[in-house]
Amino acid sequence: MTGRLTNWAGSVTFQADEVRRPASLEQLRRLVADSTKVRALGSGHSFNDIADTPHTLVSLAEMPELFEVDTAAAAVKVGASLRYAEVGRRLHEQGHALHNLASLPHISVAGSVATATHGSGDANKNLATAVRALEMVTADGDLVSLDREDVDFGGAVVGLGALGIVVNLTLDIMPAYDLRQYVYEGLPLEALDDHFDDVFGGAYSVSLFTSWSGPKIDQVWVKTKGDRSAEDWFTAHPADGPRHPVPGIDAAPCTQQLGVPGPWFERLPHFRPEFTPSSGVELQSEYFVPRRHGVAALNAVDAIRDKVAPVLQISEIRTIAADDLWMSTAYEQDSMALHFTWVKDMDGVLPVLGLLEESLAPYGARPHWGKLFTTVPEGLRDRYPRLEDFHALVRHYDPRGTFTNDFLDRRLFG
Repeated sequence: MTGRLTNWAGSVTFQADEVRRPASLEQLRRLVADSTKVRALGSGHSFNDIADTPHTLVSLAEMPELFEVDTAAAAVKVGASLRYAEVGRRLHEQGHALHNLASLPHISVAGSVATATHGSGDANKNLATAVRALEMVTADGDLVSLDREDVDFGGAVVGLGALGIVVNLTLDIMPAYDLRQYVYEGLPLEALDDHFDDVFGGAYSVSLFTSWSGPKIDQVWVKTKGDRSAEDWFTAHPADGPRHPVPGIDAAPCTQQLGVPGPWFERLPHFRPEFTPSSGVELQSEYFVPRRHGVAALNAVDAIRDKVAPVLQISEIRTIAADDLWMSTAYEQDSMALHFTWVKDMDGVLPVLGLLEESLAPYGARPHWGKLFTTVPEGLRDRYPRLEDFHALVRHYDPRGTFTNDFLDRRLFG
């Protein structure tokens, strides 16, 4: 296939003129071994050039489909290009589930794992923590298998595409469960000063949405296994109908609300897979701070809301449990994530990113690997204790730099 591709929002144009689509593992191994530079292309839901290369992009979409459930081992083995919407539906049909999902079900499993993509919930770790094993093709075309018993595993799972091309992953599964989703409106920001833990710990998954146009949380999305009826949520009132997180947009693309029970894979995401996710015309950024600094970080953003709000569509605030994956944004710290869906105006947004990062720097903010940020390697070294170990792991698996690209050089390794 020839021609320039863009990410799903049209904000990133990939440099490569060629996207190769191997139809078998052997074709992929030969392709990688013969390539000078190569990167894997997932579902295109990143907002920076993490997947880009001026040489060869590889899509695994035409590889043989893989979806194997091992009920006895409580695991499922999936092909890297499968999207969570499909994985969730198939698992549920067999009575199984994943521990969490991101707000978009449209994203590929491998791409989500590689960038530490997450959902929400005090007790819920990011999606990559469900990985118990993976297989990847390394620079010489070798097929390498890793699992939790391997010393390299913690560095390889959130691998940023730097170690090789992941072809399949084995994920932990659990019994299927139902959830109800409620939306509440009008939570004063100051309520979090005294009730931060209560608000975020009150349900299986909690997301706050704010336009930063005033000292309030516009919407609270609560996903719970119990029935909350018409109760208020810390002074926020139940919405009288379905809501979209972005003001003024029809709620039809959003998952079922109003407390109607439904399967986990139809309630954990905010958006339905058959619709364009979010607003579609946008840029995105996200920053993770230690949970203990959550209230202070929120107040720091509130102090510059007059700069943030004019270029913002909506901001989402979530909590994520700590993990032990070296390059995870929640590595060894329970975290609060501040997500920003911007208007599609790079010139207007970039100065605000600099101001945001300056305001959040005292709290050790870690940027989402798949979103827009301006932080340079010097600013990340003290935030990722295993960064040098990860760099050594990259050199071990990819000594010629076959999988490195401008993004990794500019944002990670210097």
